[in-house]
Amino acid sequence: MQLFSTFEHTVFIEMAIATIEKKGIKRENIFVVPLDNRKEQHKVFDSLHRSDGTSLIDIGAALATAFAVIGASIGFELAWGPIYWGLIGAFVGFMLGFAIRVFTEVIIKKKRRLLKGFHSELILIVDCEDSQAEMIENILFGHYALGVAKVK
Repeated sequence: MQLFSTFEHTVFIEMAIATIEKKGIKRENIFVVPLDNRKEQHKVFDSLHRSDGTSLIDIGAALATAFAVIGASIGFELAWGPIYWGLIGAFVGFMLGFAIRVFTEVIIKKKRRLLKGFHSELILIVDCEDSQAEMIENILFGHYALGVAKVK
């Protein structure tokens, strides 16, 4: 049976390997593979096939509504009238909200995306007997494995 587990690159992987070796698994049956993590930047704009669930127009829609009401109210006293000033206010509000949202996604959340979450950096493969699988799985989870899978 083979056990596959993923780890962050920490001292716990070394401790897990040492513990597994103490339990009778030979070094030849333990294999560690480093992963190459994604280095390209995340895309801000969604495509037809990929969406990150973040809306860029939510603040724009709210500000467009608010600016349209204000523009229409003020437009009663201006030369072009309330309809034109309401449309101008809606356009300005939408563009302002869209610009705010793009700024927060590109500048502010980029820093959070780099710091947030766990990233698998190593895969540990252990070849063992079926009777040892449960013990090794407990050892791996005890040493902070991100995930473990068994394959017969």
